[in-house]
Parts: sequence; structure tokens; C-alpha cells
Amino acid sequence: MLTQEEDVDAHALRRQGWTISAIARHLGRDRQTIRDYLNGKTVPGERRQAPDAFVPFLDYCRQRMADDPHLWATTLFDEVRELGYQGGYSTFTRALRRFEVRPHCEPCHGAKGRDVAVITHPPGEEIQFDWLELPTPPEQWGVGEHAHLLVGALSHSGRWRAQLAEREDFPHLVQALDQVVRKLGGTARRWRFDRMSTVCYPSSGQVTAAFAAVAKYYGVGVDICPPRRGNRKGVVEKMNHSAAQRWWRTVPDGLTVEQAQSGVDKLAARMDERRRTVTGAKVTVGELAAGEALLDIPALPFPAEMTVERMVTPQGLVQFEGNFYSVPPGLPGAKVRVVHRLGEDFLNIATISRAVIARHRKAVRGAGQTIRDAGHVVALERKVLESFSDRAPCKSKVRRPPSEAALAEAERLRGRQVTGSTAERVVIDLSHYAAVADRLRTVPPPKEEENKE
Repeated sequence: MLTQEEDVDAHALRRQGWTISAIARHLGRDRQTIRDYLNGKTVPGERRQAPDAFVPFLDYCRQRMADDPHLWATTLFDEVRELGYQGGYSTFTRALRRFEVRPHCEPCHGAKGRDVAVITHPPGEEIQFDWLELPTPPEQWGVGEHAHLLVGALSHSGRWRAQLAEREDFPHLVQALDQVVRKLGGTARRWRFDRMSTVCYPSSGQVTAAFAAVAKYYGVGVDICPPRRGNRKGVVEKMNHSAAQRWWRTVPDGLTVEQAQSGVDKLAARMDERRRTVTGAKVTVGELAAGEALLDIPALPFPAEMTVERMVTPQGLVQFEGNFYSVPPGLPGAKVRVVHRLGEDFLNIATISRAVIARHRKAVRGAGQTIRDAGHVVALERKVLESFSDRAPCKSKVRRPPSEAALAEAERLRGRQVTGSTAERVVIDLSHYAAVADRLRTVPPPKEEENKE
């Protein structure tokens, strides 16, 4: 391939009367190459493109995709290979994308491949909420395969806060919502959710009666996203991604729930320093959020009743929200239920059958305190002392023959074997059978007796 300079020189020398062979020797190129450039068959700076092996199969692929828009590319690749296609699979899929062979399917592409409107969010108008499932939490958390993080983001400024929860049921949702809005410093006038079953009926999008009471308590309106329109709450979705990648991905195994909560709180506060351009001026997310007029929230959370199952430790303690509470002795390893109504100062510990066995004043969440009832302490000490012994352990290598009582019991068992059942007491005397047999041999046959008469 000739450069632009070589192409210019070749054309100039040709106009001066040079032969193609002389020009080829002068430039150090092949004569056919010089001839192609002089004839305009080849353009300088552009390599000759080999024929696209996919083009002959383009119409067939378009027809197959029109018949079945969800046809796997691997299946279509197998078909064109049988028809003579020689390229590789990666080249084939690249050609499918280049020629846009697969038609657009609106139900399967919520936002991809279609126009997206820019949604304006007035200050203080909306908070977007969403659950983020966190896989493989530390085993000592005792939450199973997933931990749960409720993320709430102000749609206007992008400030977000989050709260870890044990489950995604209604009481935990209410508790996490209350914690998030308190961390944000207030609530917006409307809350936006996707179709989570604790907020609305997923099939219709109508708010449930239970959550309607929560919305009335906080004085807010509720907006439900249309089905399969996750981009409608794109602010909180982006925050979910940030929390998962910048915080959860680096959480070590030895971290407690309270330490992990502190970590996500620090990340959210640090992200308030992100820069935004508003009407040509550079501001931070924190400055934007400070200008949002948020509504005041009630002093206490909505009084939803929370019930969680726990296992009693050998010390007679039950763990709840980073604190330990005592129960009566004699229950190590037993499952109990901790019942707490949000906003109240006390909690109850009950058996699985709902019998209350302890009542304590609730400590501050994550304080690491141990709350013991005085009666439980005394009863536990008494139980431990009763089972305590100061005797030395018994020796194993000693001679201890059976006692008199044991020997008497053994004799009783032997007599029971002799006179046990009725069948065991029957004695068969074969002499009786022998006497009967002798009598039968001396009795004459019936025919002989008739002849004598």
C-alpha cells in the first residue's frame, strides 16, 4: 500500500513521462501496485477489504429473526454453518449487531432501544425507595443467603441513605423507611416504589390498606412504577449500584451488622461531595440537598409490630438488634420469638406458642448491651449451682462386680424364662404316644369282626 506522498510522486512522475517500471524502481514498489494506483483502482490510505462472508446469509438471518425474534444466536449459527458459512461465532454475532438483524421487542426491552424522556424532579418532591439484595452475607449475621438493604434517594439532588434489614416483610420495611427518612433529615412529599408486595398489589399496582396507613401517618403520597419500567426510579437504581460495588463488595467476613451499617452510612455521606452542574454553576449533592424543603416526620415511627425468631444461648440470652436480653433458665437452644412494636420502649420475648416469658426495656439499637432481669439472674445462678458438683471424676479402671440386688434381679429373669409363656410350660411325654400305638396294633380290622358275627 502506497502512502499519500508516494501516490503523489507516482502521479507526478507519470505526467513527466516516466514509465511504470521506472516509477516502480524509483519507489521500490511492485509494477502492478503502481499501475493500480495510477488507474484509480486502489485509493491511498485504504486497505482492500475482503468480501464479507456474512452478506450472502444476511437475508436468511433476517427472515429467521422475523419469524422468531427470540431465536438464540447459537441456534442460528448452527443453521448457517450447515448452509456453508465459514466464519467464527464471534464474527457471526458481531455481524448480527452490525446489520441490526434482531428486531426490537418492546416487552423484553424496558428502556433499551427506545426513546427515553428526561424526567424533572422539583426539590423536595420525591424520594425513591428500593430493596437491594446482598448475596453471601457473613455467616454470623444469621440472615441466610441474602442480607437486605433499603435504599432511599432524593430524586432532585441524588442524596441517598440506606438501612440494613433482616427481612423484606412489612414491619422491617416500615422500620427501614423510618430510619432512612430520619437520616435524610425529613421526607419528601411523595414516595416512589416498584411493585413490591409489601406496598401494593403487584398485579394491579394498587396500594395495600396496611401501607396506606403508613403513608397517612407520615403525610406523604405514594407512586407506583409501571410494570417493567425500572428506569422510572433510575436515581435509586444508580445508588444501588454504588452501594453494591463500593461498599458491599469489600465487606469482610468478621464485620458485625452494626459495623457494616456504619460503613454504608459513611459511604452515603461521602458521596454527598459529588459535583453537579445546575444552570451552569458547579454545586455538590450536599448543597443541592440542603436546598430541598423536606417535610417534618413524626417523633415516633409507625407502630408496626415486628416479630423475629431467635435461639436462646447457653447463658440464657436472646440477641436482638445488637443487644442481648435474658430469659428464664432451662431454655438453652430453644427457639423463641422477640415481639416489639415500633416506637415502644419495651419488648416481649415469647415461646413459639406465644406465651410471654420475659419483658425488657429496649436498649439503643447496636449498643452491644446485655439486659438481664434480676429474677432471671438469681434463677440461673441457682440452676447452675444445683447442677454443680465438687466431687472428683469417677475412676474408670476399677473392679466392680454385680451387687446382691443385681444378682437377685438376674435370678428373677432366669426364672421368668423357664415359666414364661404357656407354650414354654408344656411338657411332651412320648410314652403316651407309644401306648396308643400298641393298642392300635392289637385291634382286629373291621372286616374280620363282621365275619365272626
